[in-house]
Amino acid sequence: MGAHLEDSLDIGSVTVPNRLYRAPLLECAGNGPDAVDTLVADLEPAAASGVGLVFQGATIVRESGGCAAPGMTRVHDDDFVSRLSRLTDAIHDHGGKIFVQLEHGGLRSMETWHAGYRRDHPDQTQLAVSRPPWQLRALDRVGFLDYDPHVMTTAEVDELAADFGRAARRCVGAGYDGIHLAGANMGLLHQFATPFYNRRDDRYGDRSAFFERVLDEIRDRAGSVPVVTKVPAETPAPRIVRRHLDLEDGVDLAVRLAEYGYDAVVPVQTNVFWDMSIVRGAYPKRAWTDESLQDAYAEAFGSRWRALGVRALNRLQARRMDFDAPWNAAFCRRVRDRVDVPVLCEGGVRERAEMDRLLGAAVDDAASARGDRAPAADAVGLARPFYAEPRLGARLLDDHGRDHVTPATRVVCESCNNCTVPQATGAPGICRTPSVLRERGRLEQRGAYDPDDESPKPPETGKRDADGPTDQ
Repeated sequence: MGAHLEDSLDIGSVTVPNRLYRAPLLECAGNGPDAVDTLVADLEPAAASGVGLVFQGATIVRESGGCAAPGMTRVHDDDFVSRLSRLTDAIHDHGGKIFVQLEHGGLRSMETWHAGYRRDHPDQTQLAVSRPPWQLRALDRVGFLDYDPHVMTTAEVDELAADFGRAARRCVGAGYDGIHLAGANMGLLHQFATPFYNRRDDRYGDRSAFFERVLDEIRDRAGSVPVVTKVPAETPAPRIVRRHLDLEDGVDLAVRLAEYGYDAVVPVQTNVFWDMSIVRGAYPKRAWTDESLQDAYAEAFGSRWRALGVRALNRLQARRMDFDAPWNAAFCRRVRDRVDVPVLCEGGVRERAEMDRLLGAAVDDAASARGDRAPAADAVGLARPFYAEPRLGARLLDDHGRDHVTPATRVVCESCNNCTVPQATGAPGICRTPSVLRERGRLEQRGAYDPDDESPKPPETGKRDADGPTDQ
């Protein structure tokens, strides 16, 4: 039996008012005096537009190390986290719910790849599950990455899990409705889950053991708050990676975590590396060639020549990673068939019709021919489209009788990735593509983002200008 996007959903003890969520993104808010203002400015518009659940992006549980990108917020400090109640209050004022995504980057952290950060923090090492795989050690030898890993003892892993629990306690005290764990995309939780990174001979050698210990710590310190986690399947892994999680491994891991007590799971197909398998879409030529960012790219990657090397790899990956959206649907459906908790689906969802199909509210002829009649998910999330349209929910949700919301209603995001690459420099996550921004401007002029306006709105799909970017 399918659901509609406007239906409520229970995640643990929390009832979410509808099944549209803003997936985790990088807010680049940091911990400075303007951090809370930045988070409110980034996240409140989604709730104001009617989005039922907002996930604050990857947030680090420790005071130092572990950041995968510049400007990530840390929740190690009681005083700082208490100020986040202004953010949670803002979301709640619109009837929405907010979960915070907790993370530690491990081998993905800036102390591995960001040249300027390594120079300024010469004593920092990477936390490692095991000795880095030979593929990463080879990149270290040629100077592309810089590894000085510290393989954690069992006691140190226990303490890291406790830090997740402490961070969860602080966040719940600040009014967050739930916890989201960054269990994929090469974060440290993912590194514990995969045989590519995890070759331990203690109890944490089991792929679900660290997830289970983290959940225990959260329950002990933060009570019965709902806990959601991403669950990886490493189907995009290249042939040189023989030890990885295939799709069935990912399904089994999701089942184990649901049985252990996680309140919802987010199955995602992602590589063992941090690459375009996370976002897919077009090669972001406009972002890479932006003259105002060239010095910042050189600072991040070590020199302009190295930045050009990263750019070339990005171009090659863009050709390999097809934007076959929604690319996590089959994985989600297989997990949903075997678990009794909500399954959340994200990954390239761009139009209302796709959301209806994923939730089982509508089944088209192609899906019927494939036998995909059963719902793939219980909620549907989008990420990058919120950079382009912060109040996107007003165009996708038909909870005010707006006759413009049809199956053809589509986001204006072009999946060009011009918003993502500059974040390696610490630049904010914003849409940088002129044709998309012009279309958003036209929609704003027509009142498309006013959730209380029930008058007819603009066309369902935004037409692209002929003079739009050539790199799409």
